[in-house]
Amino acid sequence: MNNHDALIEENIVEEEVEESPEPQPSMEELLDEQGLDIDLPKAGELRDGIIAAISNSEILVSIGAKSESVITGRELDQIDTEILRSFEVGKPIKVFVLTPEDRNGNLTVSYTRAQEEMDWEFVEKLKETGGSHEGHISGFNKGGLLVPIGKLRGFVPGSQISLGRRTTGDSPETRWGKLIGEPIEVTVIEVDRSRRRLILSERKALNETRETLKDRLLDELHIGTVTKGRVTSLANFGAFVNIDGADGLVHLSEISWERIKHPKDVLKIGQEVEVKIISLDQERKRIGLSIRQLQENPWLVKVKDLKEGQLVEGTITHLTDFGAFAKLSDRDLEGLIHISELSPDRVEHPKEVVKVGDTLTLRIINIDREKFRIGLSLRKVDSGAYIDLDWKMVKDEVDATFESPYDVEEVFPETEVELEYEASDAEEV
Repeated sequence: MNNHDALIEENIVEEEVEESPEPQPSMEELLDEQGLDIDLPKAGELRDGIIAAISNSEILVSIGAKSESVITGRELDQIDTEILRSFEVGKPIKVFVLTPEDRNGNLTVSYTRAQEEMDWEFVEKLKETGGSHEGHISGFNKGGLLVPIGKLRGFVPGSQISLGRRTTGDSPETRWGKLIGEPIEVTVIEVDRSRRRLILSERKALNETRETLKDRLLDELHIGTVTKGRVTSLANFGAFVNIDGADGLVHLSEISWERIKHPKDVLKIGQEVEVKIISLDQERKRIGLSIRQLQENPWLVKVKDLKEGQLVEGTITHLTDFGAFAKLSDRDLEGLIHISELSPDRVEHPKEVVKVGDTLTLRIINIDREKFRIGLSLRKVDSGAYIDLDWKMVKDEVDATFESPYDVEEVFPETEVELEYEASDAEEV
């Protein structure tokens, strides 16, 4: 290598050294060196700002940093048009710091993320304080209802939906589709920002007012009132039915005229039913309901065509010390033959006169339509007190079997035989 080449190489090395600058201190380091206390923005912060400038492509926001922050690009497209129109220079605005400095040296912020962060703070405070939020149902999925709170989408599981709002159906559409748009009061039971999880409860929100609702209902309702409600729970002793936010009890004996072992035999949770108010207890705040009293009593239907004094056929079903029970042959009804009605003679026990399985002609001596009881008699079957009634009932039965299209007097006019009887009676007199 000659001296000329060595000189060139030395110059190149010097130039390379000169073009390799030492690492520059950050703005924060420079401010620290100068002893200046400026609150530089950090990613993820929520900052107060002032709108400095507005153009079609960006919005500049002053947040007290070394330069103005910018809202631009896709972020602008996410802001509602009405909100954009409300922006003006000098107006305070909340922004969320996305990056303190991007590759172009800009401090980028987000208005929509700021709104979302404020919504998270709001729901966290609701959970902490136990407060409630009034909103509207915006949708549903297979598990429950969707209720927005600001920019957040809250979820109300099916188990947390008001007992008075539940509906039945084989699919989410049939269960909850008609609820979209309805107002709803909810409280927050779970918040998880990292998973963007917000769980709400309508039932918990209504617990605070349930007693008030029941007090109001107890004042407004009257015994005998008929209304509609929804089955909320089933127990061995009956079913609870929600009426306008307050639960009333339909005792097992008031569910059906037929004997049932458990309410689930005829009812299911969420089912809408018509009920009758049968009792109101202001002090204990209890509402007694009945379903069966709005249905026709099958027992009354069965005895509708029976009359006291009528002869019927019955089979002895069982014996007691005070009498014998007999099932009427032509219908599913049982009546009691009191021991005093078994025989004109004194009887110590029914087994002296009848036994289980005997089929007998009996007389109905009492029909108690309020207590649903039929009184029967064996000793009065041939009683002379019922001759006229028996004759009339036989005649009615014959008339019903053979209804003549002619007038009786036309078919059987007064005859000579009848006149002879009348003459004979006159001679005897």
